[in-house]
Amino acid sequence: MMQHQLAVQARFNPETLERVLRVVRHRGFQICAMNMETATDAQNINIELTVASLRPVELLFSQLSKLVDVAHVAVQQRTTSSQQIRA
Repeated sequence: MMQHQLAVQARFNPETLERVLRVVRHRGFQICAMNMETATDAQNINIELTVASLRPVELLFSQLSKLVDVAHVAVQQRTTSSQQIRA
């Protein structure tokens, strides 16, 4: 599975985080880590996501960019995640 780190800048509304999480789930990505904090102006939020999926991250990127409250989305890093199978 590939892991991707995304940075999302969005307007601070109560439903914004819920919308972001719903899009991540609907696009078939699993959240491995998440951090959210308000920006210095207190009207925006910065969300850092680490997601994993076999699907291309561009699918998630394009859908997050379409959300009304989202101002900017950036893919910061891609890593491979290996899983050990034990018998």
